[in-house]
Amino acid sequence: MFLAAAAKPIDDKLINLAEEITAQNPDLSVLAAREFRYSLHQTPVELSIKEPREFNVLEEFIIRAGIEFTPPPTEDELASILGLDSIFVRSTTANLQALQTLSATSPITVTDEGRDFYAKGSVPQLPYPIQIYAVSDALDGKLTFHAEALNDAPLNLPDLADFIKIARKINDISALSIEKLQKCIQLSGLDFHVPEIGKIVTSCKVIAPAQIIWKNISLFVISDAGENKLSIQIRNGKEILASASKRMEVLQGKGKIPWQALCKLSHESIELEREATLKYKNAEIESRLAKLSQEALKLGDAEVIPVFEEVLKSAKRQIIIYCPSLSKAVFNKEFLKLLQKLANSGVWILIGYGISPEAADVEKKLRAIKTPHDLPSVQFFCMGKSHVKEVIIDQKNNFYGFFDSVTCGGEYLPNGESVYQVTIPQQVAEAYQFLAHGCQNHAQKQYSIALEKRDFQLAAEALCVWGALNMQNIALQKIAESNWWEILPVWLNIVFHDLNSHKILDDAINFTDALSLLSQLSGESAFIDELQQGWRKVIQAIAFVQPEFALSLLNEQVWADFLRLNIAQEHDSRDKFILPQSLPPRKRKGKS
Repeated sequence: MFLAAAAKPIDDKLINLAEEITAQNPDLSVLAAREFRYSLHQTPVELSIKEPREFNVLEEFIIRAGIEFTPPPTEDELASILGLDSIFVRSTTANLQALQTLSATSPITVTDEGRDFYAKGSVPQLPYPIQIYAVSDALDGKLTFHAEALNDAPLNLPDLADFIKIARKINDISALSIEKLQKCIQLSGLDFHVPEIGKIVTSCKVIAPAQIIWKNISLFVISDAGENKLSIQIRNGKEILASASKRMEVLQGKGKIPWQALCKLSHESIELEREATLKYKNAEIESRLAKLSQEALKLGDAEVIPVFEEVLKSAKRQIIIYCPSLSKAVFNKEFLKLLQKLANSGVWILIGYGISPEAADVEKKLRAIKTPHDLPSVQFFCMGKSHVKEVIIDQKNNFYGFFDSVTCGGEYLPNGESVYQVTIPQQVAEAYQFLAHGCQNHAQKQYSIALEKRDFQLAAEALCVWGALNMQNIALQKIAESNWWEILPVWLNIVFHDLNSHKILDDAINFTDALSLLSQLSGESAFIDELQQGWRKVIQAIAFVQPEFALSLLNEQVWADFLRLNIAQEHDSRDKFILPQSLPPRKRKGKS
């Protein structure tokens, strides 16, 4: 009935996250949330890395001598000073020259790079290669590097590029400057380029063609009532991808977001909601709801279905529903199943609607919902146009809800359903009177048409509406005024239904007037069998609740009519008639 988040195009895996978003900020409403896949390009690359190591003792002496001695010594002079064979000094200086720490000249000359390393207490090593993977993300506009290859898991998801134009151009890694590559490596969280400790990426080369891999992301369409704007968020799990989301904002500003296709919204479904929300707004209803909303409890998307179903399942006698459209989306399989369970327990259900675009299919299913006594438990009828759904349960709980919509790029998107619950007795009573008045008007018109056409089925439906409204006396009055005795058995079945379900209010029905009508009937009437069965069941059901009251109804005149019409047999006594099964009497409510 109330669809809340379930009515929105929100993928099952994203429902909880959508609820978290709205719970954190009541101004936000998630209109749609879908999972997509999009392509990345993964390229194997080889880095050349140069990094330092600590000096050994001889290296430190050689570089220190080159910096501090004036003039700097030659290799042989330094060997003599240190008391070493010159071959050791020459071998070490050759290594330092290869590392560009010393220049290839004599005397010993320290390069600028060598001075930097000396200040850090280290010496560079020969560059070494390492293979990593460059990943080009066109959606996020980033080039990232990964130590391991990303897995290319098959994703059974729609390709975002089928809906939104995403450049599939691969970054030409070989054309990027070494400085750009170094920065990308750092931003990727890898420790291959750390200038602070002398670890430097000196080159990067592509060693194999790029491979396409797929990644899944989530797209959320969010309405912000506080700022009156619509936005798109691209998320990886709970993380908002800022660059990708910003790109969606740019495309949105250019009118390049295909909302209907992207959000799985058909033009018909959008227009149906808009028609109910905008075209059918009713000033009287708007005024009434404005008063209700002051005390009403607004339910969150996650609360709507469980709270509504819990209260609905507790119904004892009567449910009145108004919905703008008698559609399959509202009266789905689960809701119809719940209505049948309520009918099995004796609950009357009245449904008013504004339009019925899927009348044949929905009406057929509603007509199939019967009480245990084979009465139609559900009555449905057009009751004027409104954009508000409303449900009143046992005159104690009132739920109402309506759809909002937002406009973007000339298209309308549903903003979900706002649902409220009212339990304040006076406000529920006012809401009940409003809907019950509409139902009563329908019953009166239906009966008038039925009387004019002598349409038994229409008359029976009108009697069921009056019965559901606990207006059995009005129904009886209409039968008497029109002398339409043929439908009296229907009235008896309705009364028996309520008696058998123990839901009639004390002294609600004027049984004395009903019994007085027997004097106008003939035992030759075509409907006499149904009449006989009806009165037997009703009197015995009354006796089950209060045998004394049942016996008091069977005065001399009534008993004579019962015998004349074969409702009772000549050998019956009144005591035996009211308690044929000798059931123990039950205490009648309100009596002592």
